[in-house]
Amino acid sequence: MNIYADRFPTAARQLLTDLLVVAWVYLWVRAAMWLHDLVQQLAVPGKKLEGAGTGLADNLADAGGKVRRVPVVGDDLTGPFDRAASAARAVADAGRDQQELVGQLALALAVAVLVFPLGVVLFGWLPLRLRWIRRASAARALRAAPAGRDLLALRALATRPLTELARIDPDAAQAWRRGDPATVDALAALELRRLGLRVAR
Repeated sequence: MNIYADRFPTAARQLLTDLLVVAWVYLWVRAAMWLHDLVQQLAVPGKKLEGAGTGLADNLADAGGKVRRVPVVGDDLTGPFDRAASAARAVADAGRDQQELVGQLALALAVAVLVFPLGVVLFGWLPLRLRWIRRASAARALRAAPAGRDLLALRALATRPLTELARIDPDAAQAWRRGDPATVDALAALELRRLGLRVAR
């Protein structure tokens, strides 16, 4: 299976198209990554909030532990410290939730940016490329066999414009039915050239 045509103009066009598709995908992936990183910067306040809340909760819990050691009234005095520490932990949790939300948003936007360009490649360019590879592979296998050349000639009769067929023979269909070797070869060559393939190895 060959990926590119034998003849230079077709092969050059295919190579250039493939390179442009690779560049297209690369640029859109980079754009999606840039957008992801940009949106992720919205998580910075959440990180700071989480850090501040966690630090405050730890300090309040530590202070409450020290107050608890005060004789007689220690247990009564720790209540406000414990409640303040719980509130600080809630602030830290809110910071974590904000970071998760921003992370999900960044991922969703990056995927949304990639849907259209990758769809163009997967549903536009790729099927056409694979169809050419299948047709060219079949034509390569047929061109070496006499019966195969006859099939290629029939394909040219069915698909090529009438002006091209008339240049080969004014009555190309009748010449093909007679099995005229020159006409069959010319028609087969017409089909091979359409696919960008050489007439013979």
